[in-house]
Amino acid sequence: MRLLSLSCESFRNLDQVTVTPSSRTTIAVGENGQGKTNLLEALYYLATLKPLRANTLKELVQFGKGHARVEGRWLLNGAERTIAVEVSHGTRSATVDGKRAASVESYFGGVSVVAFTPDDLSIVKGGPDGRRAFLDRSVFNRFPAYLQESREYAKALKSRNRLLKEDAPHSHLTVWNETLSRVGARLLVRRRALLAEVVPRAQAAFGSIGRIEAKASFVYEPSHLELDFATASEADLQAALSKALDVRLVRDLERGHTSVGPHVDDLDVSLGEHAARQYASQGQSRALVIAWKVAEIENLNATNGFLPMLLLDDVSSELDPERNAFLMKYLAESGAQTLLTTTDAELVRRAAGPETTWLSVRKGAVTPSST
Repeated sequence: MRLLSLSCESFRNLDQVTVTPSSRTTIAVGENGQGKTNLLEALYYLATLKPLRANTLKELVQFGKGHARVEGRWLLNGAERTIAVEVSHGTRSATVDGKRAASVESYFGGVSVVAFTPDDLSIVKGGPDGRRAFLDRSVFNRFPAYLQESREYAKALKSRNRLLKEDAPHSHLTVWNETLSRVGARLLVRRRALLAEVVPRAQAAFGSIGRIEAKASFVYEPSHLELDFATASEADLQAALSKALDVRLVRDLERGHTSVGPHVDDLDVSLGEHAARQYASQGQSRALVIAWKVAEIENLNATNGFLPMLLLDDVSSELDPERNAFLMKYLAESGAQTLLTTTDAELVRRAAGPETTWLSVRKGAVTPSST
């Protein structure tokens, strides 16, 4: 898999931009607020149909413009393929080789990217929302169908919460309870499968960079479900979710929101017997996140048969020199096609090689550079 070209039109502050990336490393250098993160986000949105930072699709469209468009030409299994996504009036449309994509799976067609942002470095110390989003990005990368499944779940959740606020009778909630338990069980199965593959790799990677003897643990246990999550079938999970929704109905009606399901679960991260959120140093917390990303990359390579494209948004500025050196060395040796953004070229120079393409980003314009 290789990105051959990327074009952006009216995406955030990027007016008209076309980039021919290196087959190995492309480094975009620019001050904060100039558009380098927007370039990375455009590529991420193209490859995942999910915004990296925006809360609404309207935020992706340049102020004063009616639509935004991102297009990429890819080499997949020896054949060229062009995918594009356009955002207009808060909705998106996706095409493959100029034709409307028949399904989410047909759109992706083997395109895979892993993004690493400064926000990721704070997930260990932050709240459960951040860890859920972090986990779900990894699940989606492994199982693209998860995007549509999670959207179906979110739609049902929104409808049920609205009825709860309206103090609707139980009979009105039945259809949404069924959808939440059915689709929620599928999300739980996807998360469990991803963790089974990634956690051993993350533990091994942390052993290389953590600088402590304590073993890293990443544990996911759904709350309020009365069953053994590790061995439960999808049907058992659906039944347990359905029961929990009924049991907690009075509480949910009092509070006006659904209190059980994948949307409220957490990923517990520990070092030895201690919760990393409370006891890990900043450096150790960031080493845990780096280890997870390395594990995710290696797992996708093992399961897909090719490396994903790596997107790193000014991560080096947030790392201590030792861990930054580890990450840059890993990137240089991985062989993956990589897009890095930075405010300081020296921080990422170790990841550069003779095939590196340097770009300068200023006021939404992206131009070749000799840096």
